[in-house]
Amino acid sequence: QVQLVESGGGSVQAGGSLRLSCAGSGFIFDDTIMGWYRQVEGNECELVSWVKPDRNTYYEDSVKGRFAISRDSAKSMVHLQMNSLKPEDTGVYYCAAPSFWPRRLRCRGPGNWGQGTQVTVSS
Repeated sequence: QVQLVESGGGSVQAGGSLRLSCAGSGFIFDDTIMGWYRQVEGNECELVSWVKPDRNTYYEDSVKGRFAISRDSAKSMVHLQMNSLKPEDTGVYYCAAPSFWPRRLRCRGPGNWGQGTQVTVSS
């Protein structure tokens, strides 16, 4: 069965860095767009970034220049390097391979999602 397992969340002060990782299994990783959403309010998630198998990427405007997504096909992993973190980056971050990639959608909606990892940025 499909599994996405996140790691790397935690607490950091504003301006600090964190690196999130996600290990995928049970599907053809090299055929799959992988990405990250974060919970913004209630059960709604905001798209943060995705990376295609050809390494093309997308970033939400507020994280451009601060976050970097990458994928490792040999290990079936995707990473999100988060630098210059701000308090507004706080939230639960989900590794995802949803059915489609809207800017906002229900957290852990259609498709495949991890359990989520908490990121807390204090001012």
